[in-house]
Amino acid sequence: MDADAHPNELGEFLKARRAELSPRTVGLPDTGAKRRVRGLRREEVALLASISTDYYTRLEQGRRQASATVLDALARVLHLNDEERAYLLEVAGKTAAQPRRQAAQAVRPQLRRVLDELTTSPALVLGRRMDILAWNPMAAALLTDFSRIPEKYRNYAWLLFSDPAMRKIHVHWEDMARACVAMLRREAGRDPHDQHMARLVGELSIADDDFRRWWGDHRVASRTRGNKVLRHPVAGELTLDWDALSVAGDPEQQLVVWTAEPGTPSHDALRLLASWTATTDRSAAPPER
Repeated sequence: MDADAHPNELGEFLKARRAELSPRTVGLPDTGAKRRVRGLRREEVALLASISTDYYTRLEQGRRQASATVLDALARVLHLNDEERAYLLEVAGKTAAQPRRQAAQAVRPQLRRVLDELTTSPALVLGRRMDILAWNPMAAALLTDFSRIPEKYRNYAWLLFSDPAMRKIHVHWEDMARACVAMLRREAGRDPHDQHMARLVGELSIADDDFRRWWGDHRVASRTRGNKVLRHPVAGELTLDWDALSVAGDPEQQLVVWTAEPGTPSHDALRLLASWTATTDRSAAPPER
């Protein structure tokens, strides 16, 4: 992207990361004197990255572009992990694609069949911005009846923050919500020109104070795997692992599947939920597009 397409994100990200580091963390002497700013000063980051303070200041203020070499140095100084380094490069325009018109995402019939075959495991297909494109009966039984939600709001991040039932079912809701924000920001970095993403983030920021605060933390993470604890009105408490699998032919879609370790109470609870789902009239699949 060009310097004007996303003027503040790079600087805000750098400021957020340096605020988390202490002089001792990066090998600088800590005099014990009270510091006017939290974390590292600009001049300390510049010193460690072997650039001038003026150069770094302009970079944070969005008045200068940085080379890949300088960005790599900053990633090292700020102790960024692989995801954060990739995000840094993307928002600096080193790997971002040119603006493009995004076609509506459609789930292939073969993938819908896979969802239908997963009769004891909740599963859904997430697209760009965590849009919920398809789901199976178990996912509807576990979380919510997605078919009753207007397509505009059929988004995992939106539901996690705005749906009281989604808050209630997640035992560790705050941990899950923070992780969701980090994953959403990672996706935002891949396409800074996505107006739909900008609108989603803006609406969530207005609607929820927690989202607005955590979005400002500039944390990034990829959607790959994890675990969660749910308290379900029928199945009780479940400890589930989830995996996000890339869809062949469309890397912007992922099949997310929840499973439980065999022999555990959670595994038995999923079977109970599957039995209940099979005998309950629940809408499971979205209308054809």
